[in-house]
Amino acid sequence: MKLLTLVTSTLTALAAAAPASASAPDAVADAANAFRVMALRTGSNIHFLPMQARGSKFWLGGLPATYCPTMVENCPPGNETVILGSSALYVEVPGGQILYVTQEGELGFTRAHSTYIPPGAAIGGFEHVPGEPYGQWSFKGFGADGFMACPDNAENPSSWQVFAAMDNATVPTGNVNDCLGFTAAAVPYNGSFAAWQYI
Repeated sequence: MKLLTLVTSTLTALAAAAPASASAPDAVADAANAFRVMALRTGSNIHFLPMQARGSKFWLGGLPATYCPTMVENCPPGNETVILGSSALYVEVPGGQILYVTQEGELGFTRAHSTYIPPGAAIGGFEHVPGEPYGQWSFKGFGADGFMACPDNAENPSSWQVFAAMDNATVPTGNVNDCLGFTAAAVPYNGSFAAWQYI
């Protein structure tokens, strides 16, 4: 009985401490504002690549990293990254997962059941403007004007990490000029939760 009380009080505390912006009831109510991000940069290797969440960061191309506990019946598909509103992931996990931009410019997201955000990171500054056939998503914090994709290798990139378009961003190659600014097209998403949680 004491163990059950401890587990219940711990879960209650976690739910209370977690950001409410992406909690399950709110997510259902705001599902009309869910969208996927597709990079638009004509004539480049990143044109039309989807933005995916993995390793607490965001990348262009590839698949997202997701997790769903075995005790959950009917896990969401977890095969694409979907944003809810302008600054949360469209997840079913209690408490949700919110987006932030670090002082170094990295676009990241909180872990499930955690409200930890790196010191000095911005959780505001995101904007979603719906449109047809797609809208636009942007970030205006830290003097940025949208997003950029930064390669892991300037000569032969194998991955592109998403950063806020900041002149002083700390990027993988050490040179912001290696990055490509892109338009973050907001492609409407009409399904239910996209994932239980992103990892």
